[in-house]
Amino acid sequence: MMSIRPLDAQSLPADSLTVKSSPYLLLDRGLQYRVTKSINSMYNFDFKTAEHDFAVLSYQYPDHPLPDFLMALSYWWRIEVDVTNEKYDDIFLAYIDRANEKAEKMYDEGEDNKEAAFFLAAGYGFQGRLLSERKSWTKAAWAGKNALKYMEKSRGEEEFNPELLLGDALFNYFSEWIPENYPLLKPVMALFPKGDKELGLQQLEQVAENAFYTRIEAMYFLFRLYASEEKKPYEALRISEYLHGKFPDNPYFHRSYARHLYTVGRWTESMEQSKQILDRIDAKQEGYEANSGRYAAFYLAQYNDRIGDQAQAKRYYLKTLSYGEESESQESGYYLFSLVELGKIAMDENNKPLAKEYFKKVKKYAKRKHPAHQAARDFIKKNKL
Repeated sequence: MMSIRPLDAQSLPADSLTVKSSPYLLLDRGLQYRVTKSINSMYNFDFKTAEHDFAVLSYQYPDHPLPDFLMALSYWWRIEVDVTNEKYDDIFLAYIDRANEKAEKMYDEGEDNKEAAFFLAAGYGFQGRLLSERKSWTKAAWAGKNALKYMEKSRGEEEFNPELLLGDALFNYFSEWIPENYPLLKPVMALFPKGDKELGLQQLEQVAENAFYTRIEAMYFLFRLYASEEKKPYEALRISEYLHGKFPDNPYFHRSYARHLYTVGRWTESMEQSKQILDRIDAKQEGYEANSGRYAAFYLAQYNDRIGDQAQAKRYYLKTLSYGEESESQESGYYLFSLVELGKIAMDENNKPLAKEYFKKVKKYAKRKHPAHQAARDFIKKNKL
């Protein structure tokens, strides 16, 4: 099992506190020590502090891709909180393009420059992530092929292995996962080498344990895969609990922690975290918005349903609908099942017309094979709505 260590100056080896001579800035342990606070600030959604430090880095190293790449990463995390919101896409892609241009210039000056190849692999990899979220599959595949090309070229530098391994890990896992889950993409994936899902997970664990710049990204993928694909909820909880503890103001880690507490039945703790999320949304804290509110309100509704407090359950199911509509997430499971539960509550309150409206909405937004659609049909038939 991976032993999670914090990203702190204290966690770096003693000899890393002295700047080592290296042809590559990425491998400069002294620089890693200096930027630890900045990177932690970024993951904790203190973008003002992080981006000030990245700007200083850009002044010190104007021709190097690292500062622009870190700036892109800070915008990526703004996107990650609600991937349906495209308002940060252009600035994220602009920083990635600038990092790629600088890396390409370095690469043109010497194709044996492993650091330049590393940044090109990472830059194209992040482009591919965003393009796949936007369902631009052909462009995403093109970016993925470029990422793989440069990943191959950056091999051979032993010290790069922990950072570089993230790309290997994601490729190994998703090159098997994508054809299994998106059969229409099989012809596209045939252009790529064969992957290995189990090896991909092992590599992600190694990156999460040993890398510096890519460690948190590896943990992010690990808890998502353990939760949804690998059906290991306690592993997902273990990682998300660490990440929320380390970065308590990161809304994505916060809602993921609440979700995994909910999944394993730690209801009281999930309720506490969910209330915090809603309070932070009301306080307009950085990054806390309707998408996170939809999760938190649903967990609170379910908790109150379980303890028999129908009035509070109804209140939070209605909040789930409100947040779902604000984030245009009417097809999400939380939104649909809130409609189902509100329909049942309306029937308990002898408000048959309102119940009918809720179930009609379920049928409007849910695909016929969705379990919420089936639940609505069954309830309508049983109660002759």
